Amino acid sequence: MNEIILLKYGEIALKGLNKNVFEDILLKNIRWRMRDLGNLRIRKAQSTVYLEPADPETFDFDEALDRASKIFGLASVSRALVMEKNIDAICKSAPAYLEPILSSVRTFKVEARRSDKQFPLKSPEISAEVGGALLDAFPHLTVDVHDPDVVVNVEIRDFASYVHAGSIPGAGGMPVSSSGKAMILISGGLDSPVAAYMMAKRGLSLSAIHFQSPPYTSERALQKVEALCEKLTPYTGSIRFYCVPFTELQEAIREHCPEELFTVIMRRMMMRVATEAAQKEDIRALVTGESLAQVASQTLDALYCTDNSTDLVVLRPLIGMDKTEIIKIAYQIDTYETSILPYEDCCTVFTPKHPRTKPKLSFIEKAEARFDFEPLIRRAVDGITVKTIY
Repeated sequence: MNEIILLKYGEIALKGLNKNVFEDILLKNIRWRMRDLGNLRIRKAQSTVYLEPADPETFDFDEALDRASKIFGLASVSRALVMEKNIDAICKSAPAYLEPILSSVRTFKVEARRSDKQFPLKSPEISAEVGGALLDAFPHLTVDVHDPDVVVNVEIRDFASYVHAGSIPGAGGMPVSSSGKAMILISGGLDSPVAAYMMAKRGLSLSAIHFQSPPYTSERALQKVEALCEKLTPYTGSIRFYCVPFTELQEAIREHCPEELFTVIMRRMMMRVATEAAQKEDIRALVTGESLAQVASQTLDALYCTDNSTDLVVLRPLIGMDKTEIIKIAYQIDTYETSILPYEDCCTVFTPKHPRTKPKLSFIEKAEARFDFEPLIRRAVDGITVKTIY
């Protein structure tokens, strides 16, 4: 039995003259994710990527399907049987191959696609022939074209014919790195990992920057953030992780700035440090997990003051989402349980009792002018440690 995996394009199928650029990036990402699964031929044709194992009998199809379902740029993932382009061969092979699925359902329908127009039967005729063969093999089944328990797909392509059922939805979006590079400010909470996932889905290759404030934050808090990045890598690929020593800057803010402005000024300092780190790597955008009006530092006025501290694009994919929606995605990408581990992060250090919700930029700049933060920013940038998380 010759089986392969069919990966159907998502959004990139609609691209024009530059479609091959996106295809090449997608294929590169697929090869990277499948690199340790054995000898595997990967090729593309007709908006589909074919994964052909050298030894289908020993190949781990379940693991490959799971990995492929998390690769951005794909609409669906299917395990399929390869057959001759002959209707008799299809009708003979399909029932045996589909038996594990069809034996446990009550209704089905057949959808046929004939991209090879030289094939003698048209799509409706193929559907009728295969459907008849399946009804003969499984008398308990009935056809339901409106709401079937399972859809059986028959594809007649240039090189062979394929049958499969129960396709897995793909991750959608655009291939990672097709839209450029960005840096996510990751704290360890619920929001920033979800923001990273959503921007990777739009084709960004992500680095992550985390601000550590020992002794106010622990080593376990840092390990938690690294674990979150590791949870993201099945979707994002490897992540370059930057850790910033932030204690001096936070203590200086506490000592020299008005308490009600602590949070906004801290965010501005983070942006300045992140901007310098990003520009060294030719990164064009920063990503945050901010959601409008969720906390005091995320009001419209506070966000305006924060954005004024950087000349990079600031992307906020969660800006219009509420916490329930964010938590739903966190469960989906398996970051929720790690995010709620009770370790302090720098965002909860020196939290003001009554933060200013409508800060004015002129007041912020006046407060910052009381102290020369530039040497501390420079020390923070120089003290950054970098590692790659896979």
